[in-house]
Amino acid sequence: MTDYNTYGTSSHTADELSRLLGARLELVFTEHDSHYRGIYHRADSPDGKIEIQPNPIPGDDGEDDLYAPEHPTSQVLLLTSTPGPTPALRAQLAAVEGLVHLKHESL
Repeated sequence: MTDYNTYGTSSHTADELSRLLGARLELVFTEHDSHYRGIYHRADSPDGKIEIQPNPIPGDDGEDDLYAPEHPTSQVLLLTSTPGPTPALRAQLAAVEGLVHLKHESL
């Protein structure tokens, strides 16, 4: 079973959040450029992966679309994918000012 969590913020840019979390979690975020998702940051750890990206993503018509339209007020999203529940990670992310847990899914 894989745990997926989505967090959102309008207090930090994707770059700021990747630097902040890189230092707090002792992870190295690398920047990726995707035609679909735009520029996003990704860090892999033994516990899974963390991705940070803007919610507005490049649309087919030249206008931005929202990656998570159900959360339009979140300008930046943080997505985690872990092999199971990670209470320590969730606690560390909950301590980040302006970062709000939006969604949890186990598949």
